Amino acid sequence: MNTEIDIASPLTFLFTTFFIFLGVFGRYVGTALLFSVLVKSTFKEKLSHRVVQDRPRRLRQDWIEIGWSFVTSVLFALAGGLMLVAWQKGYTRIYLDWETYPQAWFPVSILLVLFLHETYYYWLHRWMHRPKVYRLVHKVHHDSITTSAWTSFSFHPIESTFQAIFIPVIAFLIPLHAYAIVIVLTIMTMTSAINHLNTELYPRDFHRHWFGRWWIGATHHSLHHSQFRYNYGLYFTFWDKWMRTESPDFARLFNKKTRKHSKKSREEVTVKIH
Repeated sequence: MNTEIDIASPLTFLFTTFFIFLGVFGRYVGTALLFSVLVKSTFKEKLSHRVVQDRPRRLRQDWIEIGWSFVTSVLFALAGGLMLVAWQKGYTRIYLDWETYPQAWFPVSILLVLFLHETYYYWLHRWMHRPKVYRLVHKVHHDSITTSAWTSFSFHPIESTFQAIFIPVIAFLIPLHAYAIVIVLTIMTMTSAINHLNTELYPRDFHRHWFGRWWIGATHHSLHHSQFRYNYGLYFTFWDKWMRTESPDFARLFNKKTRKHSKKSREEVTVKIH
């Protein structure tokens, strides 16, 4: 592709990567801050009984997670910058013209990428839980036993690299509109914040709904951080169900956290937590 600006030139690449970093890190901070404020203030009374893990977070844990997330955002930005260079040189299958492929392909491509990302991450995640690999690669993320929205990007640089390469690699293989990539990245950020929130946002019986039974929320992922050997999924539960790695405690805990509470019971739970 011919453009007036050569993204591959060192100075342009540096500025491009910097602006991508601002977008990635800014999206992380904004999303985490939004959910943290909603849970801790606006919905504190209504959602207090939905806190999954009562164990308090470590001192300064937020700042530790933000520090790791800063590094993760740098690596994500670097991967994004390299993907743009490859796109400009015509190596990827990213397209901008809506007429290039049938319009039906746009939603199909998003669903396909989510499925492939889920598959990639599930098996990568299980590999990262092997003892020697875990200590080197994945322990940083699991240092956050009690998670929050700030945990969503808190990874060791090696794990961040494994995560960062997925979209660029897929862009070489599957035709993707630029907006499809933006949507997938937005879903990734939003779901990661929700899943690490340690407060169940989804409604009662959602885990029995035709969609909800396949969709991961805070209860599902919090059990992974507390039990370690269950619930490896990223967006969906289907690999956990198929491979029998879904926690046997999930349904019971989800029911407990989402059942209706009277004002009195909410006050009792709040006192117990604090």
